[in-house]
Amino acid sequence: MATLDSKIPSGPLEKKWEKHKFESKLVNPANRRKYTVLVVGSGLAGASAAASLGEMGYNVKCFCYQDSPRRAHSIAAQGGINAAKNYPNDGDSVQRLFYDTIKGGDFRAREANVYRLAEVSSSIIDQCTALGVPFAREYGGLLANRSFGGSLVSRTFYARGQTGQQLLIGAYSGLCNQIAQGTVKMYPRTEMLDLVVVDGHAKGIVVRDMVTGKIEAHAGDTVILATGGYGNVFYLSTNAKGCNVTATWRAHKKGAFFANPCYTQIHPTCIPVHGDFQSKLTLMSESLRNDGRVWVPKKKEDCGKPPGEIAEEDRDYYLERKYPTYGNLAPRDISSRAAKQVCDEGRGIGSTKLGVYLDFSKAIREQGKNVIRERYGNLFDMYHKITAEDAYEVPMRIFPAVHYTMGGLWVDYNLQSNLPGLHVLGEANFSDHGANRLGASALMQGLADGYFVLPYTIGNYLTTQSGKKVTTDHPEFVKAVDEVKARTEKLLSIKGKRSVDSFHRELGLLLWEKCGMGRTEQSLKEALAKIPQIREEFWKNVNVLGESDDLNQSLEMAGRVADFLEFGELMCLDALERRESCGGHFREEYQFEDGEAKRDDENFAHVAAWEYVGDVAKSVRHVEPLHYENIHLAVRSYK
Repeated sequence: MATLDSKIPSGPLEKKWEKHKFESKLVNPANRRKYTVLVVGSGLAGASAAASLGEMGYNVKCFCYQDSPRRAHSIAAQGGINAAKNYPNDGDSVQRLFYDTIKGGDFRAREANVYRLAEVSSSIIDQCTALGVPFAREYGGLLANRSFGGSLVSRTFYARGQTGQQLLIGAYSGLCNQIAQGTVKMYPRTEMLDLVVVDGHAKGIVVRDMVTGKIEAHAGDTVILATGGYGNVFYLSTNAKGCNVTATWRAHKKGAFFANPCYTQIHPTCIPVHGDFQSKLTLMSESLRNDGRVWVPKKKEDCGKPPGEIAEEDRDYYLERKYPTYGNLAPRDISSRAAKQVCDEGRGIGSTKLGVYLDFSKAIREQGKNVIRERYGNLFDMYHKITAEDAYEVPMRIFPAVHYTMGGLWVDYNLQSNLPGLHVLGEANFSDHGANRLGASALMQGLADGYFVLPYTIGNYLTTQSGKKVTTDHPEFVKAVDEVKARTEKLLSIKGKRSVDSFHRELGLLLWEKCGMGRTEQSLKEALAKIPQIREEFWKNVNVLGESDDLNQSLEMAGRVADFLEFGELMCLDALERRESCGGHFREEYQFEDGEAKRDDENFAHVAAWEYVGDVAKSVRHVEPLHYENIHLAVRSYK
């Protein structure tokens, strides 16, 4: 079993990051141009890292499969970004943000990483404001805040319902500046298909030009993956259709450990599925739960009635009833399971009976329609375009859906994986959210990693690599390119009878049913028996249209689905081995009498990091114990 050295510095929690920054190795500014850094992904984490490292003087190559970094999925984060500035003077602090995040993750995250995240959060807001991000402001000029789930304070900074987009434009402006300065070279419409490892170190990547089909390698001194999460393994999710696990999975197969893959987040505020041929789901921001009240009819026979005909006394505001302290701002995992429970009882609404109401009538009566429009207008417009319903007049219909993934490649305190030279940022790593992410913390982590953590810690690795450059002529690069080309030709040569999409749908439905909001030993074993069968048929019967030397979206999706078919097995294996309920991982065998998640701190207060050994089913499970010195493990309660 490998030793997982998290490299957490010694000393008091509040001094660890300052101590680590001082003790970290520095690269002479004059020497930085000698190092080439490969950044894969250009969302918030990737763009901020590429811009920061370029400004520091490194030679940066940045790759994304979109036509522009501005189309990264980070734009979909609507509601806001957390920071402990305490502008509302309601009791917030770095310590409170730290504790809320640890508790929100059900005590399954590293203390040191989470405290550092809370500590740098205020600097993120200053950085983004300096870049011109138009955060909402109060009348007196201070930046405005609103509340998000899992917190009793208002710490979420926002730009109406477009926060992710505005933050990404800010990071993109910094990135464009460095592109103009010549420190960053951008490679859009380029997909990473493999990691190149030389003498045990990540030294390059193999990519495919998605327009011409050309496959080539790039060498560097270190590789940074900032490629997002794996939520699309479920097929239907709130993620953009292009989001995938390929970059992290290919790195995993080259030696990087995959940590906590069973930790997936179900978001409670999604527009319900409306048809069998739907390709993705749309999220309605958690910020709506500040003013919207969640309810279902108390009586099954009322579920078919228009909501306006259901009397107030016949409505069950179940979050307010079950969690009076937090009410409609209970955390995502808890709110999602509560919605599932009332629907399982037969009290769901809509044509599928898989839905609950998010009602703004009380807020509109008390505050006025114009106030609600000012806060959420673009979200109401989006809902109207998708459903043809006016949420100012009738309640929104929502239901839980796959949204974010807390698992990812294992990294240490420096954000470096167990594979030297491979750094992993944002949602692509596992580090900061434990078993459940609190709302508005994804943007916080991505920008913290890119702007404020990696620029300090990357020197610890690069200073060991002086004089160890490799080129794409190295045999490992030639081998990796040949393997990618062979895989591509194999996919195109099968000429079966089923579409790529049909396999993805089949896998996604299986995972949603067997490893979704609820998991059991039996359901997970059923999935583990079925997934290899789907994968075997895929490689015998998939039909990938087109050619390799051209724009070919069928080929792109085939490679991604092939990886999902392997990754899905590891996700179920991890869920089976974690015999407890925590956060987004809800094993139905492990719950209290009131239906809340029941952890097993004696046996599972650890990170599970999986090693690939040639067969997913035989993956080796390594453990990093989680030690809590500054907080006390407690039953997670929001009542």
